[in-house]
Amino acid sequence: MTQAQTQPLSLVVESTREIARGIHSFELEDPAGAELPAFTAGAHIGLRVPTGRMRKYSLCNDPAERDRYVIAVKREESGSGGSSSLIDQVTPGDHLECTPPRNDFALSDRATSFLFIAGGIGITPILSMVRHLKSTASARFKLYYCTRTPEDTPFREELTGPDYRGRVVIHHDDGDPERLLDLWPLLERPTGAHVYCCGPRSMLEAVRDMTGHWSSGRVHFESFDDAAAMRTPRDRPLRVRLARTGGVVDVPADQSILEALRAAGLVVPSSCESGTCGTCRTGLVDGQPDHRDLVLSDAERESNIMVCVSRALSDELAIDR
Repeated sequence: MTQAQTQPLSLVVESTREIARGIHSFELEDPAGAELPAFTAGAHIGLRVPTGRMRKYSLCNDPAERDRYVIAVKREESGSGGSSSLIDQVTPGDHLECTPPRNDFALSDRATSFLFIAGGIGITPILSMVRHLKSTASARFKLYYCTRTPEDTPFREELTGPDYRGRVVIHHDDGDPERLLDLWPLLERPTGAHVYCCGPRSMLEAVRDMTGHWSSGRVHFESFDDAAAMRTPRDRPLRVRLARTGGVVDVPADQSILEALRAAGLVVPSSCESGTCGTCRTGLVDGQPDHRDLVLSDAERESNIMVCVSRALSDELAIDR
């Protein structure tokens, strides 16, 4: 990525519309009509919402399109107000600051077939993938898309159309746990396919559990939950001891280990900050961790921790820094 591509972009909202119950699409373009920085299927942008916060949204249009970025936003009533402010306050003609595209959920260039599993708004990065694969005919794929009802299903008309016949299965459970799609028949026997899953945390954890016998390099996750979204009432302050230097960093209950390390002046690489990409993997020396990532295998969890989302069950952790 060039220096120019790392600078924030100011884009104009060309259009916005409701595409399913509580879900709105936003089409963003360069104000002068110039080409936008290229992106690959599965990429996201950071968008500064009216509340002032920078929020991450997956691009759902075909990467071949260079004239626009398209995102879909679900109103989250229990969130921080970012989604509601976009939906309620942003109208065509408004300008929004965004970061250039970044991809922590990229399609494998070695795969010849793909199994996609999406839940709700988790369809957004996967839609970009299937649009890309359909247009390039570069690999076989099958998509299983789970939502509550037809009214809660963005892009339903497109995905039930002739272009995706035989490639897409849409399952509605009406919010009934007894009617959830049984994923085990899809994952019981490892195949040569690469699995890509994006959806609610419960779905991601279920797929992770069901693919423990798959090669870890063939199973990929994208989560929209950050450390704040995964906090629980049992979270408490902890101490992190730096095994190499002997230093100690205090981590408040409402702060991630990653945030506390950075506040202490330490440089810690990260990317997704949702426990799905593996960039912040840190050696674990001592203590009892509370693993909340979707990357590490059970064996790897003995000696590693993802500091962006995981915490501790003990009062102190020692890490390899």
